Amino acid sequence: MTKIIFMGTPDFSVPILKELHKEYGVDLVISQPARPVGRKKVMTDPPVAVAAKLLGIELYQPETMKSEEALKIVADIEPDLIITAAFGQLLPENILNVPSKGSLNVHASLLPKHRGGAPIHRALINGDKETGVTIMYMAKKLDAGDIIAAKSIQIEDNDNTGTLFDKLSRVGASLLMTTLPYIIEGTNKRTPQTESEATFSPNILKTDEVISFNRPARDVFNHIRGLAPWPVGHTMQDGKRLKIFAAELTNKTADAAPGTITGKSDNGFLVAATDGLVNITEVQLAGKKKNNALDFINNNSDLIGTKLGEDG
Repeated sequence: MTKIIFMGTPDFSVPILKELHKEYGVDLVISQPARPVGRKKVMTDPPVAVAAKLLGIELYQPETMKSEEALKIVADIEPDLIITAAFGQLLPENILNVPSKGSLNVHASLLPKHRGGAPIHRALINGDKETGVTIMYMAKKLDAGDIIAAKSIQIEDNDNTGTLFDKLSRVGASLLMTTLPYIIEGTNKRTPQTESEATFSPNILKTDEVISFNRPARDVFNHIRGLAPWPVGHTMQDGKRLKIFAAELTNKTADAAPGTITGKSDNGFLVAATDGLVNITEVQLAGKKKNNALDFINNNSDLIGTKLGEDG
Protein backbone atom coordinates (compact mmCIF):
# COMPACT_ATOMS: atom_id res chain seq x y z
CA MET A 1 0.00 0.00 0.00
CA THR A 2 1.33 3.42 -1.00
CA LYS A 3 1.80 5.85 1.88
CA ILE A 4 1.01 9.44 0.89
CA ILE A 5 1.38 12.80 2.59
CA PHE A 6 -0.67 15.58 0.99
CA MET A 7 0.15 19.26 1.44
CA GLY A 8 -2.23 22.02 0.35
CA THR A 9 -4.09 25.06 1.60
CA PRO A 10 -6.75 26.81 -0.59
CA ASP A 11 -9.93 25.66 -2.32
CA PHE A 12 -7.89 24.77 -5.41
CA SER A 13 -6.32 21.87 -3.50
CA VAL A 14 -9.52 20.35 -2.08
CA PRO A 15 -10.75 18.35 -5.11
CA ILE A 16 -7.22 17.01 -5.56
CA LEU A 17 -7.11 15.88 -1.92
CA LYS A 18 -10.55 14.28 -2.11
CA GLU A 19 -9.78 12.34 -5.29
CA LEU A 20 -6.40 11.27 -3.96
CA HIS A 21 -7.88 10.04 -0.69
CA LYS A 22 -10.70 8.24 -2.49
CA GLU A 23 -8.36 6.34 -4.83
CA TYR A 24 -5.26 5.80 -2.69
CA GLY A 25 -5.85 6.93 0.86
CA VAL A 26 -3.92 9.80 2.44
CA ASP A 27 -1.94 9.13 5.61
CA LEU A 28 -1.34 12.75 6.63
CA VAL A 29 -2.51 16.17 5.47
CA ILE A 30 -0.31 19.19 6.10
CA SER A 31 -1.89 22.62 5.70
CA GLN A 32 -1.34 26.19 6.80
CA PRO A 33 -2.48 27.17 10.31
CA ALA A 34 -5.82 28.85 11.02
CA ARG A 35 -5.73 32.60 10.37
CA PRO A 36 -7.95 35.52 11.46
CA VAL A 37 -10.59 36.23 8.82
CA GLY A 38 -13.04 39.09 8.35
CA ARG A 39 -13.64 42.24 10.35
CA LYS A 40 -14.12 40.25 13.55
CA LYS A 41 -10.82 38.39 12.95
CA VAL A 42 -12.35 34.96 13.53
CA MET A 43 -9.69 32.25 13.51
CA THR A 44 -10.51 30.14 10.46
CA ASP A 45 -8.95 26.97 9.08
CA PRO A 46 -7.97 26.98 5.39
CA PRO A 47 -10.16 24.86 3.08
CA VAL A 48 -7.76 21.90 2.94
CA ALA A 49 -7.64 21.67 6.74
CA VAL A 50 -11.45 21.72 6.86
CA ALA A 51 -11.61 18.98 4.23
CA ALA A 52 -9.05 16.84 6.05
CA LYS A 53 -11.08 16.99 9.25
CA LEU A 54 -14.27 16.03 7.40
CA LEU A 55 -12.47 13.12 5.74
CA GLY A 56 -11.01 11.96 9.07
CA ILE A 57 -7.40 12.31 7.94
CA GLU A 58 -4.66 13.15 10.44
CA LEU A 59 -3.85 16.86 10.14
CA TYR A 60 -0.72 18.89 10.88
CA GLN A 61 -0.68 22.72 10.60
CA PRO A 62 2.81 24.11 11.21
CA GLU A 63 3.88 27.72 10.84
CA THR A 64 6.98 26.45 9.03
CA MET A 65 8.23 23.20 7.53
CA LYS A 66 11.81 24.11 8.40
CA SER A 67 11.67 22.78 11.97
CA GLU A 68 12.94 19.53 13.44
CA GLU A 69 9.37 18.78 14.52
CA ALA A 70 8.12 19.01 10.94
CA LEU A 71 10.89 16.75 9.68
CA LYS A 72 10.19 14.17 12.38
CA ILE A 73 6.43 14.13 11.72
CA VAL A 74 7.01 13.61 8.00
CA ALA A 75 9.73 11.01 8.46
CA ASP A 76 7.71 9.02 11.01
CA ILE A 77 5.04 8.38 8.36
CA GLU A 78 7.70 6.79 6.12
CA PRO A 79 5.86 8.07 3.05
CA ASP A 80 6.29 6.76 -0.46
CA LEU A 81 5.13 10.10 -1.86
CA ILE A 82 4.67 13.70 -0.81
CA ILE A 83 2.14 15.45 -3.05
CA THR A 84 1.64 19.21 -2.82
CA ALA A 85 -0.90 21.50 -4.45
CA ALA A 86 -0.81 25.22 -3.64
CA PHE A 87 0.60 24.56 -0.19
CA GLY A 88 2.10 28.04 0.22
CA GLN A 89 5.43 27.12 1.81
CA LEU A 90 8.73 26.13 0.27
CA LEU A 91 9.81 22.69 1.47
CA PRO A 92 13.37 22.27 2.70
CA GLU A 93 15.54 19.73 0.92
CA ASN A 94 15.64 17.37 3.91
CA ILE A 95 11.85 16.95 3.67
CA LEU A 96 11.81 16.70 -0.12
CA ASN A 97 14.20 13.77 0.15
CA VAL A 98 12.13 11.76 2.66
CA PRO A 99 9.65 9.92 0.42
CA SER A 100 10.97 6.85 -1.37
CA LYS A 101 9.19 7.61 -4.67
CA GLY A 102 9.66 11.36 -4.66
CA SER A 103 7.96 14.65 -3.83
CA LEU A 104 5.46 15.87 -6.41
CA ASN A 105 3.71 19.17 -7.05
CA VAL A 106 0.45 19.85 -8.87
CA HIS A 107 1.15 23.30 -10.31
CA ALA A 108 -1.49 25.47 -12.00
CA SER A 109 0.47 26.50 -15.07
CA LEU A 110 2.24 25.03 -18.08
CA LEU A 111 5.75 25.02 -16.70
CA PRO A 112 8.27 26.50 -17.11
CA LYS A 113 5.83 29.38 -17.67
CA HIS A 114 4.39 31.04 -14.56
CA ARG A 115 6.54 29.59 -11.82
CA GLY A 116 5.58 31.02 -8.44
CA GLY A 117 2.64 31.64 -6.16
CA ALA A 118 0.08 33.35 -8.44
CA PRO A 119 0.11 31.53 -11.79
CA ILE A 120 -3.66 31.73 -12.35
CA HIS A 121 -3.96 35.44 -11.54
CA ARG A 122 -0.93 36.29 -13.67
CA ALA A 123 -2.03 34.20 -16.66
CA LEU A 124 -5.22 36.24 -16.86
CA ILE A 125 -3.58 39.59 -16.15
CA ASN A 126 -0.96 38.85 -18.83
CA GLY A 127 -3.65 38.03 -21.39
CA ASP A 128 -2.56 34.42 -21.96
CA LYS A 129 -4.71 32.42 -24.37
CA GLU A 130 -4.13 29.11 -22.60
CA THR A 131 -3.01 27.74 -19.28
CA GLY A 132 -3.00 24.32 -17.66
CA VAL A 133 -1.66 22.04 -14.97
CA THR A 134 1.76 20.45 -14.64
CA ILE A 135 2.65 17.45 -12.48
CA MET A 136 6.30 17.79 -11.57
CA TYR A 137 8.97 16.52 -9.24
CA MET A 138 9.79 19.10 -6.61
CA ALA A 139 13.29 20.54 -6.46
CA LYS A 140 15.11 22.94 -4.18
CA LYS A 141 14.60 25.76 -6.71
CA LEU A 142 11.04 27.11 -6.94
CA ASP A 143 8.90 25.15 -9.42
CA ALA A 144 11.98 24.08 -11.37
CA GLY A 145 11.79 20.29 -11.07
CA ASP A 146 11.41 17.77 -13.88
CA ILE A 147 8.01 17.62 -15.57
CA ILE A 148 6.07 14.34 -15.37
CA ALA A 149 2.86 15.33 -17.19
CA ALA A 150 0.94 18.42 -18.28
CA LYS A 151 -2.50 19.25 -19.65
CA SER A 152 -3.57 22.55 -21.21
CA ILE A 153 -6.92 24.34 -21.39
CA GLN A 154 -8.03 27.44 -23.26
CA ILE A 155 -8.71 30.68 -21.39
CA GLU A 156 -12.09 32.08 -22.42
CA ASP A 157 -13.19 35.72 -22.25
CA ASN A 158 -15.78 34.82 -19.61
CA ASP A 159 -13.12 33.35 -17.33
CA ASN A 160 -11.84 35.08 -14.22
CA THR A 161 -9.52 33.84 -11.50
CA GLY A 162 -12.39 32.08 -9.72
CA THR A 163 -13.56 30.10 -12.75
CA LEU A 164 -9.99 29.20 -13.73
CA PHE A 165 -9.24 28.00 -10.18
CA ASP A 166 -12.24 25.66 -10.42
CA LYS A 167 -11.36 24.40 -13.90
CA LEU A 168 -7.69 23.83 -13.14
CA SER A 169 -8.45 22.16 -9.83
CA ARG A 170 -10.53 19.55 -11.67
CA VAL A 171 -7.88 19.19 -14.36
CA GLY A 172 -5.22 18.75 -11.68
CA ALA A 173 -7.15 16.04 -9.86
CA SER A 174 -7.80 14.14 -13.09
CA LEU A 175 -4.23 14.46 -14.35
CA LEU A 176 -2.81 13.33 -11.02
CA MET A 177 -5.00 10.24 -10.98
CA THR A 178 -3.94 9.39 -14.54
CA THR A 179 -0.27 9.90 -13.77
CA LEU A 180 0.09 8.34 -10.32
CA PRO A 181 0.04 4.66 -11.36
CA TYR A 182 3.11 5.22 -13.53
CA ILE A 183 4.86 7.17 -10.79
CA ILE A 184 4.18 4.43 -8.26
CA GLU A 185 5.43 1.78 -10.70
CA GLY A 186 8.48 3.89 -11.52
CA THR A 187 7.69 3.87 -15.26
CA ASN A 188 6.77 7.55 -15.69
CA LYS A 189 8.67 9.93 -17.93
CA ARG A 190 10.49 12.95 -16.51
CA THR A 191 11.46 15.90 -18.68
CA PRO A 192 13.82 18.64 -17.47
CA GLN A 193 12.45 22.16 -17.79
CA THR A 194 13.98 24.58 -20.27
CA GLU A 195 15.36 27.31 -18.03
CA SER A 196 15.57 29.88 -20.82
CA GLU A 197 11.76 29.69 -21.20
CA ALA A 198 10.98 30.17 -17.50
CA THR A 199 8.73 33.05 -16.42
CA PHE A 200 7.72 33.97 -12.88
CA SER A 201 4.38 34.82 -11.30
CA PRO A 202 4.93 36.16 -7.79
CA ASN A 203 2.09 36.58 -5.30
CA ILE A 204 -0.23 39.53 -5.87
CA LEU A 205 0.88 42.70 -4.07
CA LYS A 206 -1.26 45.65 -3.00
CA THR A 207 0.28 47.67 -5.83
CA ASP A 208 -0.95 45.04 -8.32
CA GLU A 209 -4.55 45.68 -7.22
CA VAL A 210 -4.65 49.22 -8.64
CA ILE A 211 -6.56 49.32 -11.94
CA SER A 212 -5.20 51.88 -14.41
CA PHE A 213 -7.28 52.86 -17.44
CA ASN A 214 -4.29 54.46 -19.12
CA ARG A 215 -3.73 51.45 -21.38
CA PRO A 216 -5.65 49.40 -23.98
CA ALA A 217 -9.14 48.17 -23.10
CA ARG A 218 -8.14 44.51 -23.41
CA ASP A 219 -5.36 45.00 -20.83
CA VAL A 220 -7.76 46.75 -18.43
CA PHE A 221 -10.30 43.95 -18.84
CA ASN A 222 -7.64 41.27 -18.25
CA HIS A 223 -6.41 43.06 -15.14
CA ILE A 224 -9.90 43.29 -13.63
CA ARG A 225 -10.78 39.63 -14.23
CA GLY A 226 -7.34 38.49 -13.12
CA LEU A 227 -8.10 39.92 -9.67
CA ALA A 228 -11.70 38.66 -9.46
CA PRO A 229 -13.22 37.43 -7.25
CA TRP A 230 -10.13 37.93 -5.07
CA PRO A 231 -8.29 40.04 -4.07
CA VAL A 232 -10.34 42.44 -6.33
CA GLY A 233 -8.90 45.38 -8.22
CA HIS A 234 -9.77 48.98 -7.47
CA THR A 235 -9.54 52.54 -8.70
CA MET A 236 -10.38 55.85 -7.03
CA GLN A 237 -13.58 57.85 -7.43
CA ASP A 238 -13.42 61.34 -5.94
CA GLY A 239 -10.96 60.21 -3.28
CA LYS A 240 -12.86 57.04 -2.40
CA ARG A 241 -11.80 53.52 -3.29
CA LEU A 242 -14.02 51.89 -5.90
CA LYS A 243 -13.59 48.12 -6.16
CA ILE A 244 -14.28 46.63 -9.58
CA PHE A 245 -15.48 43.03 -9.40
CA ALA A 246 -16.44 42.46 -13.03
CA ALA A 247 -16.19 44.03 -16.47
CA GLU A 248 -16.78 43.26 -20.13
CA LEU A 249 -15.05 44.19 -23.37
CA THR A 250 -16.90 46.35 -25.88
CA ASN A 251 -16.32 47.10 -29.56
CA LYS A 252 -16.72 50.82 -28.97
CA THR A 253 -13.93 53.32 -29.49
CA ALA A 254 -13.02 55.88 -26.85
CA ASP A 255 -13.46 59.62 -27.49
CA ALA A 256 -12.52 60.71 -23.95
CA ALA A 257 -9.48 60.73 -21.72
CA PRO A 258 -8.59 57.34 -20.15
CA GLY A 259 -10.55 56.78 -16.94
CA THR A 260 -13.51 58.93 -17.97
CA ILE A 261 -16.99 57.51 -17.29
CA THR A 262 -18.63 58.14 -20.67
CA GLY A 263 -22.13 56.83 -20.03
CA LYS A 264 -24.38 53.92 -19.14
CA SER A 265 -24.64 50.50 -20.75
CA ASP A 266 -27.40 47.90 -20.55
CA ASN A 267 -25.82 46.40 -17.44
CA GLY A 268 -23.34 48.92 -16.11
CA PHE A 269 -21.31 51.94 -17.13
CA LEU A 270 -18.62 52.62 -19.71
CA VAL A 271 -15.11 53.83 -18.92
CA ALA A 272 -12.58 55.00 -21.49
CA ALA A 273 -9.26 53.22 -21.93
CA THR A 274 -6.61 54.36 -24.42
CA ASP A 275 -8.20 52.64 -27.42
CA GLY A 276 -11.79 51.83 -26.47
CA LEU A 277 -14.43 51.52 -23.76
CA VAL A 278 -14.57 48.97 -20.94
CA ASN A 279 -18.01 48.06 -19.61
CA ILE A 280 -17.93 47.92 -15.79
CA THR A 281 -20.66 45.60 -14.47
CA GLU A 282 -20.11 45.12 -10.73
CA VAL A 283 -18.59 47.55 -8.22
CA GLN A 284 -18.33 48.45 -4.55
CA LEU A 285 -17.65 51.95 -3.27
CA ALA A 286 -15.76 52.17 0.02
CA GLY A 287 -18.17 51.92 2.94
CA LYS A 288 -21.00 50.63 0.73
CA LYS A 289 -22.30 47.21 -0.30
CA LYS A 290 -21.27 45.48 -3.51
CA ASN A 291 -23.57 46.71 -6.25
CA ASN A 292 -24.67 46.05 -9.81
CA ALA A 293 -22.84 48.75 -11.76
CA LEU A 294 -26.00 49.88 -13.55
CA ASP A 295 -27.73 50.49 -10.21
CA PHE A 296 -24.62 52.29 -9.02
CA ILE A 297 -24.51 54.68 -11.97
CA ASN A 298 -28.30 55.21 -11.90
CA ASN A 299 -27.92 56.36 -8.30
CA ASN A 300 -24.87 58.46 -9.16
CA SER A 301 -25.60 59.80 -12.65
CA ASP A 302 -23.59 62.94 -11.88
CA LEU A 303 -20.47 60.78 -12.20
CA ILE A 304 -20.88 60.57 -15.97
CA GLY A 305 -18.14 62.70 -17.47
CA THR A 306 -15.91 62.45 -14.38
CA LYS A 307 -12.65 60.59 -14.29
CA LEU A 308 -11.66 57.50 -12.33
CA GLY A 309 -8.11 57.07 -11.12
CA GLU A 310 -5.69 57.67 -8.33
CA ASP A 311 -6.00 61.44 -8.82
CA GLY A 312 -9.80 61.33 -8.55
